[in-house]
Amino acid sequence: MATLSKTQSRGRRHARVRAKIKGTAERPRLAVFKSNRFISVQLIDDTKGGTLTQAHGREFPGATSAQAISVGKAIAERAKKLGISSVVFDRGGYAYAAQVKSLADAAREGGLTF
Repeated sequence: MATLSKTQSRGRRHARVRAKIKGTAERPRLAVFKSNRFISVQLIDDTKGGTLTQAHGREFPGATSAQAISVGKAIAERAKKLGISSVVFDRGGYAYAAQVKSLADAAREGGLTF
């Protein structure tokens, strides 16, 4: 049996998470994506298949951990402007640690509930 690459393993974990959660207009999906340099999030309405708003680490220069906190606060503010207070968290197959946890905590502090 062949060993899976890191990307393939993350893809499997992401598919497993996505099979269980769906975003709606009232409670959109907060989808996280990480690269080596940036972290980004989107609020997605899966019923329409569209992005409601997004935030990206390019907007906030600095270390990746500081970016994650800034992106979390920014997505919470943008969600409030749209009248959204509750979301479904989609960690994207990444471990709930470090940047993902920092982003989630900052979004919760900003007023989002998941």
